[in-house]
Amino acid sequence: MSLSSETVASALSPASPVAERWLQGFRTGWAAGAGPEAFIAHFRPMLDPDVLLLGPQLPPLRGIEAFERHFVTPLFALMPDVRADVGRAAIGGETIFAELTIAGTLRGGRRVRLRACDRIELRDGLAVERETYFDPSPLLAALALSPRSWPVFLGARLRPLVDRSTSSRRR
Repeated sequence: MSLSSETVASALSPASPVAERWLQGFRTGWAAGAGPEAFIAHFRPMLDPDVLLLGPQLPPLRGIEAFERHFVTPLFALMPDVRADVGRAAIGGETIFAELTIAGTLRGGRRVRLRACDRIELRDGLAVERETYFDPSPLLAALALSPRSWPVFLGARLRPLVDRSTSSRRR
């Protein structure tokens, strides 16, 4: 069964002004391309301290520190000039769906372009959950052809697992 855009739109509750402002901040933050510190400074006030981040190629991440350490830092280490254009979006109440075109240059000079869709759940104007959907094959293909990027990519993949293992042993 195929749903028309009218059917989908009528199923969504009206967009809240808070969600519309959050989406504008999301667009601005991704478009800036100003480096990891500026990215973190921009997004930190938009995230709940216990935010849950879900997506392919990473284990679930929880909290702002995990956002900074396991998402932002490795992303900018891998693609220092990364930025995204946030295109179409839909808001239903406090839920945002946003299409992104992410682009950057891997260490070693190979350009990468990915299409993604993020689902963001808000509570009290802050993101409490963000799940991203994308096909990682363009990134993996570019990485396969860019050996200088391998240590950064592998480090980013392994660091959350090592941190989890270390923290579970301390308990």
